[in-house]
Amino acid sequence: MDQSHQQSKASVAEVFRVFLKLGLTSFGGPIAHLGYFRDELVTRRKWLSESAYADLVALCQFLPGPASSQVGFALGLTRAGWLGALAAFLAFTLPSALVLLALAMTATRLESPLALGVLHGLKIVAVAIVAQAVWGMAKNLCPDKERATIAVVAVLLLAWAPGAIGMMAAILLGAIAGLVLSKGQVAVGDHLPVPVSRTAGLTAFALFAALLIGLPLFAGQAQGWALADSFYRAGSLVFGGGHVVLPLLQAETVMPGWVSDDAFLAGYGAAQAVPGPLFTFAAWLGAVMGPQPNGVAGAAIALAALFLPGFLILIGALPFWDQLRRTTWAQSAMQGANAAVVGILGAALYTPVFTSAIGSMPDFALALICFVALIAWKAPPWVVVLLAAVGGVALGLVT
Repeated sequence: MDQSHQQSKASVAEVFRVFLKLGLTSFGGPIAHLGYFRDELVTRRKWLSESAYADLVALCQFLPGPASSQVGFALGLTRAGWLGALAAFLAFTLPSALVLLALAMTATRLESPLALGVLHGLKIVAVAIVAQAVWGMAKNLCPDKERATIAVVAVLLLAWAPGAIGMMAAILLGAIAGLVLSKGQVAVGDHLPVPVSRTAGLTAFALFAALLIGLPLFAGQAQGWALADSFYRAGSLVFGGGHVVLPLLQAETVMPGWVSDDAFLAGYGAAQAVPGPLFTFAAWLGAVMGPQPNGVAGAAIALAALFLPGFLILIGALPFWDQLRRTTWAQSAMQGANAAVVGILGAALYTPVFTSAIGSMPDFALALICFVALIAWKAPPWVVVLLAAVGGVALGLVT
């Protein structure tokens, strides 16, 4: 028994070490993270087969939530049980979360011309990064006229009904349109065996729904509950990649007046310069909140609430995925929902990103330079962020 206990502990420690390395070195966003995972865990360590990894990635891209973090959570679960899943999440997430928390606690309090220039540059680079995300997602998720039309309709819907309700309606209508217009393809190949029973999966689904319905009932009693409710709702609707969390969080934090547009975009820009999941942007937002809880407590609540729904949905789906992946209707619905997500992100590119960051032709020129560096020169995002920070300081000196 002691030997088994030691083996379990060693396996959890192994998971933590591997994902800590990934959390310190994985730059470039969720798609890049999945490449890092494949190289480290499939090619080098051979934790699972290529087909099993591809199947797991397909599941996590099918579900709402942070895809790369969900993949890491599931791999930790298969490697070392529930403690392994927790170790994978903490090791991959904490490095960037702690850096963004430290920046939020210091950068927003600096009022020197240098600091203001850097923050202005971070707002401008957000324009380029979101434009790159829209460009790439549109090519992959809207390759035909039907899905391109779904994306445009989503933009029109958000022009009429901005905010979280409009986004929820756009995703729902996109899924319905996908069922009518798209022809999903049945997935084939091996799947990853995961130690989650159907009972545990249904319990996770029930807990997810209970929190989604129950948190709004407590939101009016204290700001901490309102904060948890807003970030949990945003985390429940993130289809299509980490960048999609931008408009959702903007609707939940800027519109109520908790966070200013300037602080929001500066934090989003800073999040591009650190490794790890883009969802750790929540640490910045929770820390810079106007109403309390903010600081460390606000960051902790925001992070937990944003990540939790994606993990609960993943746990709920794992026991049923092999059967669901073989149905064409599920694939069609997701194709339509993903096309709507492209429209949602395109709407966010205009407001709040462009309208809040670009105030002059020099600002637009710097954003265009950053965009070309990302798209044409394939520069790493953290390099482009540093370029924008320097450019923001330069713009401050000449204007």
